[in-house]
This record gives sequence, structure tokens and C-alpha cells, in this order.
Amino acid sequence: MQDILTLAGANLLTPMILCFALGLAAALARSELSVPEAAAKALSIYLLFAIGFKGGVSVADHGLDGSLIAALIAGVILSFALPFLAFALLKTLTRMSVTDAAAVAAHYGSISIVTFVTATSVLQSQGIAAEGYMVAVAAAMEAPAIISALFIVSRAGGKAEGMDAELWREILLNGSIVLLIGAFAIGLITGADGMARIESFIVSPFQGVLCLFLLDMGLVAGRGLRGARGVLTAGTLAFGILMPVLGAAAGLAAALLLGLSPGGTALMMTLCASASYIAVPAAMRVALPEANPSIYLTLSLGITFPFNLTLGIPAYVAVATALTGG
Repeated sequence: MQDILTLAGANLLTPMILCFALGLAAALARSELSVPEAAAKALSIYLLFAIGFKGGVSVADHGLDGSLIAALIAGVILSFALPFLAFALLKTLTRMSVTDAAAVAAHYGSISIVTFVTATSVLQSQGIAAEGYMVAVAAAMEAPAIISALFIVSRAGGKAEGMDAELWREILLNGSIVLLIGAFAIGLITGADGMARIESFIVSPFQGVLCLFLLDMGLVAGRGLRGARGVLTAGTLAFGILMPVLGAAAGLAAALLLGLSPGGTALMMTLCASASYIAVPAAMRVALPEANPSIYLTLSLGITFPFNLTLGIPAYVAVATALTGG
């Protein structure tokens, strides 16, 4: 137990997580600090391309095999299943309507790519290796939760718009997913030769860019928390912290069954613990227009995202390392 706490403390005191804490504190203190929107978008494009490309190169070196396929299947199953757990927990802890609870549940079955990128960077800073194909697992876990949420609403008698062409377009052509999968494919095709050509662009600057991006995300999360007084209750706050812990436990069980490395286990835990605030909100606007965006955005971005970055990721890395002998 002492080793886990020590590792968690070491991972907590990293430049990336401290930059997020700085942005969060500045926003809560009503500082004028801000990152221009165009710059923030450029930072996110860089990060998505870099993590996707490096994942593709790793898979090219590793080769397509049964372990990759098994991890993809596990990720899809978890993404389908976690919304049902989230919905049941919400109905126990809160008085949310079926539609709002289902919309929130979809966010917690899907993933936050920024949380994943941060966990990857923490692992690299600690010298902990992870399977490169985990970026493909992340991409596969984006959409299944949306289908689960629509199923929940239809079974509970709520109103859902259904899986029409517009919704599928929102899911499959979401900018972050297109860039992530596209960069992954480029890395897979070009392999080590492609990495050698652009290594100075996507490797050395990565952690510095991530620090600036997380500073901006801290500012965004802090501003959201300032305006969330009417949304947050004891039950919703408890859900925003308890659900990622339960999700991480499910990810840990799956990773142990798959025999993932310490780094891969930490990333699977992180994926299952994170909550989408990009792809799923866009889909919910189409599929569940009656759901209240202030509820699901406050929970995913204002509560769970800060929890994962400041406490969750260090704990997931520490637990994964302790249990898998890293």
C-alpha cells in the first residue's frame, strides 16, 4: 500500500498535471489568464496527431496479432457495458430524468482522449512501457456507449431520435476521431521510417505542448465549475467521483484477463475511468436533444476530468504497476 501511495504521489507532481492545477486555480480565482481559442485548437490538433502517429508506428513494429484484436473486443464490450452501470448509479444517487441520466451515462461509457494522452505522457515520464495499440482501443471505445444510451432511453420509455444518418455522421466523422484514426493509419503505413522523418516534431515537443493544453483545460474546467452551482448536488458530485473509480476497476479486471503490461493496464483503467466531453456531447445534441447539456458537461468536464488528472491517473498508474509487477 505504501508503494502505491508513493508512486501516486510521484505521478501527481508532474509538470502536466501541475499545469492543469494552475489553470483550474486561476479560473476559480477569476484570473484574466486565458489561452486564445485558435491556439488551443492548434494544440489539440498537434496532440491528437502525435499520439495517433506514435500508436500506429508502435503497432507496425509490434504487428497485427491476437492480442490487439482481443484488446479491441474488450474495449468495445466495456464501452457498451459501462453506460448501464452509470445509469443504475445515477438513478440510485440522483433524481435525474431518464433522458438526462442516459445522456450522462453515454459520456461515461465513452472516453476522453485528452485524459488518455495525459496518462500516456505520465507513463513515458516514469519510463513505463505500454502497448502501442492502446490508441486503437481508445478510438474503438468512442461510439458504442452512444448506442447503449439510446437503448436505455427506448427501454425506459424516454424519447430518443434514433441512430439516423446525421447521428452516425456526428459519431464517425467527429474531428478528433478522424484525426486520431488518420494519424494512426499514417504511422502504421510508414512505420519506423516515418517516425525517423518527423521524430523531432512529434516526440521532443510533446510534453511541453501538453502542458500548455492542460493549462487551458484547467481554465475551461474551472470556469465550468464556477457556473455549476445549480447543477451540482451531493448525489451528482458523488457520481462524478465514484463512477471513474468503478470504471477503472472494470478496466483493471479486463487488463488482467488480457495480460497487458503495466503501462497497458494503466491505460485501460484510464480509458474506462474517463468521460467524453467532445464526441459524445456532439452526438447527444442530435440523439437526445431534450437532455440538459449543463448536467453532462459539468459532470464530465467539471468533475470527472479534474479528478482523473489530479488524483485518478496517478492512482491508476500506481495500482497497475503494483499489481502487474512493473
